[in-house]
Amino acid sequence: MLRSIFLVMSGRLESGHRVLENPSVEDAFKMVHDSILKHKCIILVGNCSADYSGRASSRLGPGERIVIVKSDGSTLVHRPRDYAPVNWQPPGSLFRTYVRDGHLMILVHRRKEHESLELRFDSVYLVVALELVDQGEFSLYASEEDMRDAILIEPSLVEEGFRPATIERPVPSGFIDVLGVDKEGRLTVIEIKRVTAGRNAVAQLKRYVDDLRQSTGQQVRGILAGPEISRGVQALLATLKLEYRLISVKKCAEILGNRRERKITEFPS
Repeated sequence: MLRSIFLVMSGRLESGHRVLENPSVEDAFKMVHDSILKHKCIILVGNCSADYSGRASSRLGPGERIVIVKSDGSTLVHRPRDYAPVNWQPPGSLFRTYVRDGHLMILVHRRKEHESLELRFDSVYLVVALELVDQGEFSLYASEEDMRDAILIEPSLVEEGFRPATIERPVPSGFIDVLGVDKEGRLTVIEIKRVTAGRNAVAQLKRYVDDLRQSTGQQVRGILAGPEISRGVQALLATLKLEYRLISVKKCAEILGNRRERKITEFPS
């Protein structure tokens, strides 16, 4: 803790990192301007307002906020509460920084989309410039419930023309994960497994299919969906006239992630 305080007071962190506490507007401008040119990550804390124009328009009055500028041009404006940014611009944004009437101005714009976000700082409390290196591989994971939700969002994960009708459909032997119809109009039972599916999963699917055939008197398809099946399971499925669809857990997580990202765009940016 003492080392951190000393580093902030001295204006230095590790090599390549810089900190300014309660800088003048001119000093804050110089550090932000130079850091953007060097593609550093910047954390800027102060009293600012934000004006956006583009797909729509918005005005955010003065308030104490945290602005994050990432090395790829992403820019996020955070209030002291809530996890989502109140304003943001995506990667690839261009910047113009200057001082006007004693205020630090940061213009973040996208030429092709004709979008701009103008930040005006009345005062700056803290500027942190970081040379960050991150080469770690990011792995996305999803639960069976997440995989089910991904199928509802993008039914073609199962096959083209599949249309989900209901989830957790009760039958005498349990609950069907997803029940829908295929492009031929046939009832289709989807049993989801997020790990390697074995013979027990096949037996479970078979029971669900049999229950539904008996209760409806209709032809019913059964599909086991998941990232992998055990040795010999494909042959067993064929014998029982059931099917397997390889569905990546990572792909499901990406679909859910993209949906959440689209929700963020509902914020005036």
